[in-house]
Amino acid sequence: MKSNFGSLKKPLALSSGDTIGIVAPASPFNRTNFNKGLTVLRALGFKTLLPNDIFQGEGYLAGSDKSRANQLIQLLADSKVKGIICARGGFGAMKLLPLLDFDYLQSFTKVLIGFSDMTALLAGFVEKCRWVVFHGPNVTTLRNADSKSLEILKQAVSGRVPLTIFAPDGNVLFPGTVTGPLMAGNLTTLCHLIGTPYMPNLNGHILLIEDRGEAPYRIDRMLTQMKMAGSFDQLAGLALGGFTDCGIVSEVESIVAEIFCDCRIPILSGFEVGHNHRNLTLPLGLNATLDTRDRMLSLQSCATDL
Repeated sequence: MKSNFGSLKKPLALSSGDTIGIVAPASPFNRTNFNKGLTVLRALGFKTLLPNDIFQGEGYLAGSDKSRANQLIQLLADSKVKGIICARGGFGAMKLLPLLDFDYLQSFTKVLIGFSDMTALLAGFVEKCRWVVFHGPNVTTLRNADSKSLEILKQAVSGRVPLTIFAPDGNVLFPGTVTGPLMAGNLTTLCHLIGTPYMPNLNGHILLIEDRGEAPYRIDRMLTQMKMAGSFDQLAGLALGGFTDCGIVSEVESIVAEIFCDCRIPILSGFEVGHNHRNLTLPLGLNATLDTRDRMLSLQSCATDL
């Protein structure tokens, strides 16, 4: 079975002075961290627009499912808003997917940025709207993002040069070079999308996964489930981002090597993508090359249109 991604639609490039809307699709967030992240975003040259209900909370969610979905819909439909970035991850983004009319939304192609629990939204928009989206910092993580993270973020959404990121200290689990469309995301969230209409078809793709706070046995269980579900049957390559607070890195790598020992695909660890101070932005849906010899992941084209 071939991948159904095909050629995805690129959003318009962001320029200095453009307005980025902030959406809270998942958990409530710390106001201090949020405000610090907004300061960083504005220092990058962007204006920001905050929905009136962005600070409401409902238990472990940043408002009701309906209000969070409407927040996103309104920002996508607002012609003044040129891009959207998520406030934080946590939990809850998956609950919005059935409330989004993707047939209606696909005409509002915009830069959409987030990671962690936002993997659900990124996957949904790639799968249902066929957009290029951006796996990158949330607002609350921008507060302590390093200069390289900010440089790559701005290059990804407004630059004219294709991105290349390196894993100089990464380990080659299985060698090789492969080219295919890139998908990236949080392992836990991707695993929970299995069996839904929003799970990306990974056939022919390079997949980058990351996670935080998951014990090695849980990582083993999730990867095993995805393999048994056929998610990896025609995967072209695998890259590992950060597995923060997930135990010893070598143990995670050993689990991956065991599960993929019969897949004969290039696998490289050590990419600075995930829940650390350095979280390099990756456009999803574009062709990329994973090269274990040079320890790099290189995009084949720019992620935005003029």
